[in-house]
Amino acid sequence: GMNTSKSETVKDHPLKPSRRSMPCLVQSQTHPQSLSKHSSFLQPNRVQPQPLSAGTSTATVDVVSERAKVVETLENNLLKLSNTEYGDPFIDVGKDKDTYTDDSEHGNYDARTDQSLLIQNKLTRQRTEPRTKSSLKSHAMASSGLFFKDGKKRIDYILVYKKSSPQVEKRSTFEKNLRAEGLMLEREPAVTNSDIMFVKVHCPWETLCKYAERMNIRMPFRKKCYYTDWRSKTMGSLQRNMRELKSWLPRNPMKLDKEALPDLEETDCYTAPFSRARIHHFTINNKDSFFSNSTRSRIVHHVLQRTKYEDGKSKMGINRLLNNGTYEAAFPPHEGSHKSRHPIKTHGAQNHRHLLYERWARWGMWYKYQPLDLIRRYFGEKIGLYFAWLGWYTGMLIPAALVGLFVFLYGLFTMDSSQVSKEICEANETVMCPMCERNCTLQKLNESCIYAKVTHLFDNGGTVFFAIFMAIWATVFLEFWKRRRAVLTYDWDLIDWEDEEEELRPQFEAKYSQVERVNPITGKPEPFQPFPDKLSRLMVSVSGIFFMISLVLTAVFAVVVYRLVAMEQFASFKWYFIKKYWQFATSGTGVCINFMIIMSLNVVYEKVAYLLTDLEHPRTESEWENSFALKMFLFQFVNLNSSIFYIAFFLGRFAGRPGKYNKLFNRWRLEECHPSGCLIDLCLQMGVIMVLKQMWNNFMELGYPLLQNWWSRRKMKRRGQSMENKISLPQWEKDWNLQPMNLHGLMDEYLEMVLQFGFTTIFVAAFPLAPLLALLNNIIEIRLDAYKFVTQWRRPMPARATDIGIWYGILEGIGVLAVITNAFVIAITSDYIPRFVYAYKYGPCTDQGYRQEKCLKGYVNSSLSVFDLSELGMGYSGYCRYRDYRAPPWSSTPYEFTLQFWHVLAARLAFIIVFEHLVFGIKSFIAYLIPDMPKDLCDRMRREKYLVQEMMYEAELEHLQRERKKNGKQYHHEWP
Repeated sequence: GMNTSKSETVKDHPLKPSRRSMPCLVQSQTHPQSLSKHSSFLQPNRVQPQPLSAGTSTATVDVVSERAKVVETLENNLLKLSNTEYGDPFIDVGKDKDTYTDDSEHGNYDARTDQSLLIQNKLTRQRTEPRTKSSLKSHAMASSGLFFKDGKKRIDYILVYKKSSPQVEKRSTFEKNLRAEGLMLEREPAVTNSDIMFVKVHCPWETLCKYAERMNIRMPFRKKCYYTDWRSKTMGSLQRNMRELKSWLPRNPMKLDKEALPDLEETDCYTAPFSRARIHHFTINNKDSFFSNSTRSRIVHHVLQRTKYEDGKSKMGINRLLNNGTYEAAFPPHEGSHKSRHPIKTHGAQNHRHLLYERWARWGMWYKYQPLDLIRRYFGEKIGLYFAWLGWYTGMLIPAALVGLFVFLYGLFTMDSSQVSKEICEANETVMCPMCERNCTLQKLNESCIYAKVTHLFDNGGTVFFAIFMAIWATVFLEFWKRRRAVLTYDWDLIDWEDEEEELRPQFEAKYSQVERVNPITGKPEPFQPFPDKLSRLMVSVSGIFFMISLVLTAVFAVVVYRLVAMEQFASFKWYFIKKYWQFATSGTGVCINFMIIMSLNVVYEKVAYLLTDLEHPRTESEWENSFALKMFLFQFVNLNSSIFYIAFFLGRFAGRPGKYNKLFNRWRLEECHPSGCLIDLCLQMGVIMVLKQMWNNFMELGYPLLQNWWSRRKMKRRGQSMENKISLPQWEKDWNLQPMNLHGLMDEYLEMVLQFGFTTIFVAAFPLAPLLALLNNIIEIRLDAYKFVTQWRRPMPARATDIGIWYGILEGIGVLAVITNAFVIAITSDYIPRFVYAYKYGPCTDQGYRQEKCLKGYVNSSLSVFDLSELGMGYSGYCRYRDYRAPPWSSTPYEFTLQFWHVLAARLAFIIVFEHLVFGIKSFIAYLIPDMPKDLCDRMRREKYLVQEMMYEAELEHLQRERKKNGKQYHHEWP
């Protein structure tokens, strides 16, 4: 039931193994089975699937206790099947390196391993013949770096160790136990470094079947055709007409060409948990490609994690061996090179990696949708979900960026017609009070004309609308991501998948091995952390977090002090330009210093977060990751945003008034806002931090690994010059020279994007261009990450996951915080409310019920208070103006707050309450309206469940009918 090509068929094998002795094999059918187009497209080195002998499996030997019987059975079976099974099986093995062992290191094995080795060696000696064409072909296939030396056994995993490593005993025990589990190993020394040894791991068909069943891996068993037929029948005439209309429209340029990507088999097949007893149900066209490479790697990883290397409860797993230096690395190999001499259009893709590079990681594909099914197939579901989320977030940023750009352009076009800007630019008679204590000259109000115009770009009538829009956008983004995730988990067969019971961290076991408790899930005793111990560690961790956050606030305070000191210095600077725009110079240098502090503190935090998380002793790896991620997010979030919070809500609020300024340490006068408001400082701070941080992150993500890989290649070339002939490196050695995927996996990638999400939503009222900057960055980020995964990093272990983990909760938290901060930014930082109050209560349009720019006539004069310069004692006379609502010096209560001040304050508080309730109400209503799973998907799942049961029933009935006919029993038309 798949896309078949008649050109290739799998012929019957003359030797049919019995079902009793071979529970894993499909019984040969009399009709030829078709191979999928997909496998022929991507696997030029595919070999015909052949039945394996029961005798070759080490597991079978377990049953027999006596040594002689083992030898006899194995010899007979191997000699009988050597012609049919592998052609010439072990021709090249004895000469170069033993396929199964390296004599220099291993001597003592148990009986079964020893015997099987003896037999392999005996066969090797008996059957040394000249190389045939097939053996040359297999040698060429092996040299490509994807197969063992026989050119047939595919490499599923690579282990790397140093010959000089002292942990010989652990390694030999571990490898012996791996063979006992059914894996095949082959050693090969490195070409460029004589101390490095590679162990290639192959998982035979029987072992794959055994573990696929244990791990409940879902495999395809019939093509999906019922659902689409049924759906087209139930489709209304309107939907049909819409479809026809769509077919007339030009093709979406963002979609990938159907010809460019092969059909991925699993996506259009029903799947069921694999079972050896029901193997006849599954669509096995070719045993080599039935389990995809990532599935094979996952099965091998599962075995590696659960194999012992010493006696003792916890002495098992590849992770511990990597930690104690027994092995240097363990990774699944890439499927060959990501580049080809021939163009992909004419010659097709060499392998999945080449296909991913050409159709996803190249910069030329920046506007195309991502081939998510291919990413998932190559890198596993966890990485597939990250790229799905990143793509979804980037797509959702498009409307936000467009609306933000529209608000900005609206400000740009109305800049000259703005009444407030006009009044400030025309006020050449209005004298402003000096902004600093010494060296400051009196400035005219019209000198800040440019500031007023730039402020209008970000602080105009569209700002409030945009803040509400972005709060709703954040909710819609998260709700629709839930739906997208549901579709993906269905397509990728993760609906019924549950996390396997995670193994404990070695550090946790070592610490709490004395206290044991029965695990309620597995029913086995395991180390247990007492509650008082857990609580005390948590308290230390929390106090550590608070200490680090207070350190950030101290850094912000230091920047504030710098600004106060620099303000006076720049105001009396000898360069005219700086002297004139001293406020801009103060803000600009303050932001840059702040950015440098942020980046240096980030390095410190990572170390502290590690220490605190290790101190907590989390039980499992995922608990450790979640705890670490939360700490890193808190640290980085406070680090990035604390200075922005200061500028938005504290700058200029406590400065006092002329003649009675508040001073820091009785020396430096606190900073004041510009005559046209503090919003321009906030925009500058956000713009600089956002742009610089994104540039730095992109350099660290791509530039750094590129430099490292270039350096390692350079070192290899130096070594290679001493070699007489240049040897092309096998794939596993090329992979070993790549960078390993960083220690905490996708955490850094998610953290960067989540912090960016905070930037685009939290202060968006002050900086409407933030979504546009984020969109441009993400378009680059997707291809950067893709390029890094495909070309710069070793292939990560294909892990499974059903969601984005702790990050979803963090994103929801940011969405809530964004509503509150935007309400405060509009009410407190911007001049929206004072203008609003003036227009309705004090301006020329008072009580007329409509509002235009002309209603703001006289607003600037009304927002400035009067001060008597003679009170300063600096030799000035006359009056100056300053931003505040205070009584003039000639009134009965000079410099007291006026009624307008209290009106504005009341309006600000009222706006905050109304805005928050309104937006939270809309958010909740939208979240309620949008179901987490599309109705279409619910129907599909229920129908498929029903169809799968029907098909299983039919297939079982057919199978039993065939069995009865074969056995010659009379058949009654009834369920047996």
